[in-house]
Amino acid sequence: MEVKFENVSADYQLGPIRSPLVLQSVDIAIRSGSFTAVVGYTGAGKSSLLKAMNGLLIPTQGQVSIGDLVLTPKKSKQVLNSIRKRVGMVFQFPESQLFAETVEKDICFGPINFGVPAEEAKEIAKEVLEQVGLPPDISSKSPFSLSGGQKRRVAIAGILAMKPDILVLDEPGAGLDPTGKKDILNLISSWHREREMTTVLVTHDMEDVVTYAENVIVMEKGRVVLHDEVKHVFADHEQLEKWHLDVPDARRFQLNFEQQSGIKLPKVCLTLDELADALIEVGLV
Repeated sequence: MEVKFENVSADYQLGPIRSPLVLQSVDIAIRSGSFTAVVGYTGAGKSSLLKAMNGLLIPTQGQVSIGDLVLTPKKSKQVLNSIRKRVGMVFQFPESQLFAETVEKDICFGPINFGVPAEEAKEIAKEVLEQVGLPPDISSKSPFSLSGGQKRRVAIAGILAMKPDILVLDEPGAGLDPTGKKDILNLISSWHREREMTTVLVTHDMEDVVTYAENVIVMEKGRVVLHDEVKHVFADHEQLEKWHLDVPDARRFQLNFEQQSGIKLPKVCLTLDELADALIEVGLV
């Protein structure tokens, strides 16, 4: 399912607190079935972009299209409900949203809220628990008795239980140890491939970008300043520096090597395997 922004601007309002133009004249089209990373320094508008996809942020100008659903400044409750069913959003530290007495009840809440019968919702809960790598007997436990990594998986299972067409994730590995973070991102990558989902991931870790994403959206001050394939984005390291963005370790090694040796490698290297192949190609390994 395609996601399309057409000249979208938006303000953030929470009670008396208002942040104008958290999104400014955004024009992007995210291809159906693609895996896109969203990057940019703090305050660039990454989370706002995700919220606009889920209808949590309403445009003040332009329109957001989720498949055949269109969200405009004249918001429609029916359209919002349909969008939120199609777009599953995983916030930073999603475990903070756990609230029910048991894991099963927490996962069942979303489907039941959208009209799924209770018994069917319980079957869905069993299915998604298996998908996130948790044992069936955990369903009767309190979510608050679980480890941090288990809570994160339960929270994501609750989103998967909605069977969304689009999955948007705001730093899903935040606060986890390296192994836990890798496990969560590998699970997300597997769901993306198996379900052919449209996946959008906000991250500050460029290793995550080159490992999982096909395309990158770079944001600055509420604007999309670049939307391209991963390799093309990291080819221009000088521009990335101007946007205060880092490069993956393999690319950093390549740039340092080329500067110190005067030898130009035949391609942009974003992983250690690509770097090793390039060094072999020029006869240095």
